[in-house]
Amino acid sequence: MSELSFEQMLDESFKTIRNGEVVEGTVIGVKEDEIILNIGYKADGIITRNEYSNDSNLDLTTVVSVGDTMEAKVLKVNDGEGQVLLTYKRLAAEKGNKRLEEAFENKEVLTAKVTQVLDGGLSVVLDEARVFIPASLVSDSYEKDLTKYQDQEIDFVITEFNPRRRRIIGDRKQLLMAKKAEMQKELFERIHPGDVVEGTIKNVTDFGAFIDLGGADGLLHISEMSWGRVENPKKVFKAGEPIKVLIKDINGDKIALSLKFEDQNPWLDAAEKYAAGNIVEGRIARMTDFGAFIELEPGVDALLHVSQISRAHVDKPSDVLSVGQIVTAKVVDFNGEEKKISLSMKALEPASEDREEAAYDTEE
Repeated sequence: MSELSFEQMLDESFKTIRNGEVVEGTVIGVKEDEIILNIGYKADGIITRNEYSNDSNLDLTTVVSVGDTMEAKVLKVNDGEGQVLLTYKRLAAEKGNKRLEEAFENKEVLTAKVTQVLDGGLSVVLDEARVFIPASLVSDSYEKDLTKYQDQEIDFVITEFNPRRRRIIGDRKQLLMAKKAEMQKELFERIHPGDVVEGTIKNVTDFGAFIDLGGADGLLHISEMSWGRVENPKKVFKAGEPIKVLIKDINGDKIALSLKFEDQNPWLDAAEKYAAGNIVEGRIARMTDFGAFIELEPGVDALLHVSQISRAHVDKPSDVLSVGQIVTAKVVDFNGEEKKISLSMKALEPASEDREEAAYDTEE
């Protein structure tokens, strides 16, 4: 039996490795773009930056130090330069896929950072395994711009797991809907008609505003925005502003809101302020052929009949008056039950004989 050469004995002292095998090694060198591992083989193992992470700008010296131990998977026993080409990223992805598979089977809620905003949704990475969340499953409402999610950590569940087809689908929408349903249930158990609650203006339309009450939206109709008249809600309310509202009515899952707080009802002291015989001032809010409606204060209108505009004959109010004009008149009738007030400008004019005497005195 011939004696083995020193080189043969040295070769046999090292373990044998194969492509696809998982090995453990000790870091003996690290550069910005490369990690060198002692894996107990006759050649060192090399992990390039591309085989460590998907981040092409990652400085490997910031994540690995000499002396660290780590596992990697063999890509090539000989990379052409006598070294063993290893991958850390693909091994981590395999472990990540296993983690995702378990989460899929257990319906576990996962948390990961959004690494990419794509045309059709979001891409997140968990333990180097990629998950795609379609735009339709990102939120419980339509969102045109998803860029706000970049680099944000989000919660989701895995609804489809097929790594062979590279199809691992995440769903954030169902979590939001479940949370919203829970909040909605809690809200409806807590609120009652007559309660005053705080909310946030969510959307403003021509007919009203939708208020987020924290679990459900309520409608503040234009007719309930003030004791007075609101012509354009968009000029009064802005989305995102906080607001305190009155729960007017609850019908199923619909909530009617109001800003007509009873202690601010202008008709509470109207009987005294607008008693018959009082002289008042108001702004002409609108006109018809039979008269003009005078706003005495927000929520309190009075009728100035065409016959009460002047002692002289007036065919139509618009012949002598205009919307927005401030007029002074006398209250001739007050009906608190029906919330009706009648005014007269004619009553403040001097009688015809008084006018004639005034004219005579002037001529003299």
